[in-house]
Amino acid sequence: MISAEISNETGNKDIEVRRLDLGSFESVREFCKGILASEKQLDVLVHNAGCAETFNKKVSPDGIELTLATNHYGPFLMTNLLIDLLKKSRPSRIVVVASSLYVIKRLTLDEANLVDGLPALMYYRSKFANIAFALELARKLEGTGVTVNCLHPGLVDTGIWKSVPFPMNLGLKLIIKGFFKTPEEGAQTTIYLATSEEVEGVSGKYYSDCKESSLSAAVQDPDFGKKLWEISETMVKLTADDPKI
Repeated sequence: MISAEISNETGNKDIEVRRLDLGSFESVREFCKGILASEKQLDVLVHNAGCAETFNKKVSPDGIELTLATNHYGPFLMTNLLIDLLKKSRPSRIVVVASSLYVIKRLTLDEANLVDGLPALMYYRSKFANIAFALELARKLEGTGVTVNCLHPGLVDTGIWKSVPFPMNLGLKLIIKGFFKTPEEGAQTTIYLATSEEVEGVSGKYYSDCKESSLSAAVQDPDFGKKLWEISETMVKLTADDPKI
């Protein structure tokens, strides 16, 4: 099991692994229900998991384009469901792993569930959504003791583009092996934002290589962030009984 591998490598025996499919709202709710039932404190929430497709169009169990469901809507729902525990645990942190590739394809509000779009482009749109979400979340949580920052990990050999078909994958493999970071190298900015005293109290920023970096005006637009938030609330079907941010 992965928990045993982590324990053996780190010497930390207090490791738990839980089942979660970010592309399924039911799975996200079950996961959060389990966390809230068993944990009294949540110091850091890292949104790192993601998926990417090239040409194969896939839809989530909730009828949403799978890349956007997994990379944006699942983390959005999880954050809402766990927010009270994060506030209770303050000072606490939320770290959103985005990508500088967000500049390739901007997400527009009418593309919030573009099931007929090219899947490869949905990855870039999802990264745009990640950043807009993180910035809007930081605005909403100002003064609560919960900070939110996002980051570009670099180009990392994580296997996320394993769906690229032959023969295009041959050239991609050479590029990845020659120029991409290892997962360990790619994790450094995430670890920095999750643990460093240097960013204690810092919120609403974007980092690359453990340094604050700039963003486009489009992704920083607060009106877009607010509207995307409202659309996301509808898409994930937040109820009156769910926590409110």
